[in-house]
Amino acid sequence: MYDLMPDILFWAKDDRGRIMHANRFFLEHIGVRSLSQAIGLTDFDFASRSLAKQYVEDDKRVLKGEMVTDRLEMNSVAGEIAWFSTTKRPLLNHQGEIIGSYGITRHLEKTSIALTRVEALKVPVNYIRMNYMEPIRLDVLAKVSHLSISALERRFKKFLSKTPKQYITDVRLEHARRLLIETTLPIALVAEQSGFVDASYFSRRFKRKFAVLPSQFRSEYREA
Repeated sequence: MYDLMPDILFWAKDDRGRIMHANRFFLEHIGVRSLSQAIGLTDFDFASRSLAKQYVEDDKRVLKGEMVTDRLEMNSVAGEIAWFSTTKRPLLNHQGEIIGSYGITRHLEKTSIALTRVEALKVPVNYIRMNYMEPIRLDVLAKVSHLSISALERRFKKFLSKTPKQYITDVRLEHARRLLIETTLPIALVAEQSGFVDASYFSRRFKRKFAVLPSQFRSEYREA
């Protein structure tokens, strides 16, 4: 079924993070021609170290029974960073024991275009991606999108299941997570460069999103 769905990456992994199954688009995404070439690979075999670390940390939480639903995250497409919406679930055996994980991810821009046929979210999404480090007013976002504020909010809710403000926060948090992995910048500077004017507020939102404080996330990443 997932082979018939364009721009949807589907995979299943065992409890050691090794690919056990994947759809055609996932295989194309990681650059292999057949499922047999992908079986047994881990994220470190086809993603950059920083991105692979993020995926592995997510998988560890899923293996403990947590769920990830429509979360915004970065991925690499043809060497370029792109935004994806990802959902992950624990994989259970007949006894109800967790034996792995499975998930899907959607290329945000391609999915939006495919669903709306008029590129309904391309302009606001691109504007947010280019300006997330600065204050973004909703009326300005609506104006550059040639929409009213209410129409803009309806489109985000319809196609992304979140408000524009929630999407902006997700973009900022994902950027902050990358900076925590790839740099040694102080937490306050990570917050500032990700568009948060208050470091304490940033820490609270980060913990709400990823279940750990920024400092804990960085420490866990370095220890892994």
